[in-house]
Amino acid sequence: MRTYRELFRAPEYTPLFATSSAQLAALTVSGLALGTLVFDRTGSPLLAALGMFGGSLAQVIGATALMSAADRLPPRAALSLSALVFALGTAALAIPGLPLWALFAIVLGEGAVAAVAGGVRFGLLNEILPRDGYLLGRSVLNMCNGMVQVVGFSLGAVLVAALSARGTLLVGAGLYLLAAVVARCGLTRRPPRAAGRPSVAETWRNNSLLWSVKQRRYLYVVLWVPNGLIVGCESLFIPLQPDHAGLLFAFAALGMLLGDVLGGRFVPSAWRRRLGHPMQLLLAVPYLLFAVHPPLPVALAVIGIASIGYSATLLFQERLMAITPPELSGQALGLHSSGMVAMQGVAASLAGGIAQVTSPTAAIVFLAGASITVTLVVGAGLRATSPETVVATAEA
Repeated sequence: MRTYRELFRAPEYTPLFATSSAQLAALTVSGLALGTLVFDRTGSPLLAALGMFGGSLAQVIGATALMSAADRLPPRAALSLSALVFALGTAALAIPGLPLWALFAIVLGEGAVAAVAGGVRFGLLNEILPRDGYLLGRSVLNMCNGMVQVVGFSLGAVLVAALSARGTLLVGAGLYLLAAVVARCGLTRRPPRAAGRPSVAETWRNNSLLWSVKQRRYLYVVLWVPNGLIVGCESLFIPLQPDHAGLLFAFAALGMLLGDVLGGRFVPSAWRRRLGHPMQLLLAVPYLLFAVHPPLPVALAVIGIASIGYSATLLFQERLMAITPPELSGQALGLHSSGMVAMQGVAASLAGGIAQVTSPTAAIVFLAGASITVTLVVGAGLRATSPETVVATAEA
């Protein structure tokens, strides 16, 4: 499967695409609104970063305790119900006078649900597409994500100015509700991919199984850490440029979109193994220019070029799926997704803490340097491992 026409002819891909797009639009506008609301109330870069990305931290809970549900829940019911939970939670964030502790409790609760929902979504994608179509299907979702973020962050800034942050949160809640309706009406009823009841013990057993293969361990680390640190850089866009943060986010999404187009559609299969690490270096190196406090036009160019490097994620995901048995695909992808966004939350917290005692630009340069270091060190270990299969996993 190498063409977009073939992809959208695959049964259920279009409603899954629409559900994912609506949820990302909701996340984009509500995240910008929430970060703005928290920064206006507190003046704290750390709390503003946690407002936008703190839910990512809670995905650790989902990854370590709940992820076995990703392959043991009916996909349609799980996706529609989780979107409804996000709609209710986001609407609650708009309540005037809501204490900060309650606001962050809701954000963390949504993050735990998002971990399982991500595993369900990407496991379903792997189920409805042939194995050779996964990269193209995921790249199109990422491309749409890039376009939605470009529009969403730009529109979100307009909505915040026109409706206030709380009004924009209600718009986000409406978009989540739309996603729930699309999932319920557009997807067909499917049985769970794996038998048995989800449990903490089963989650730990399967995570241990996934972690037992050395090459997968390296792939998870390289998928989680380098780009998570760069998202930490992005979490400082609001305190860095309060009046132009939406524009900075939009250029980051535009670069990501371009990278996904190139990586998902035009990179020959023979090049994919070789391009992952160079793309991750591209993701981080341009951010070092923030050490000289570039003017806004240069900053936009730096961010857009760097974000092309997010395409490395697609290339490493394909390698992960190649060494993962189908019955664990949902949990494997959910572990990747939740670990990645959890690292983004950790990096956002770290970035906010550093910016609190130094400056946003100093924090950005530090995190970019850390991302480069991890890419070089872990990349060397991954190249040193010989390609492994997962035939041995049947013995566990």
